[in-house]
Amino acid sequence: MEAHAQELKKELDATLKARRELGPEYEAALVDSFVEKVDTQVRRRLAEQRLSAERGGRAPAPAEGNFGERFGFAIITLILAIPLSAIGQAQAGLEGLLVAWGGILGVSFIHASKSWLPRRRRTADSD
Repeated sequence: MEAHAQELKKELDATLKARRELGPEYEAALVDSFVEKVDTQVRRRLAEQRLSAERGGRAPAPAEGNFGERFGFAIITLILAIPLSAIGQAQAGLEGLLVAWGGILGVSFIHASKSWLPRRRRTADSD
């Protein structure tokens, strides 16, 4: 999982560097591109876990309370919040800003709540 985090960090660094070079007019496209890369990685990891579970192996459980993961998520959220707020406000005023922050808070809440929810284990009885 460390390799995945390092790859995403490199992608984020490249996106931020491109943003500085290209200027704010390309901000939305850069954010969309980065989000697509994150989505692709998440889908790949889920597919790997599903394949592992189908083969009878246990998928590695994410470390609960992992400070690095939580800190990294918070930093990425704050970095992405700036352009999302600007885009939302520019497109729809205060309502757009509120919708953007509602989405940001929703994603953060879901990410945080995964440690609160009990894990469901797959048993032979449930198949």
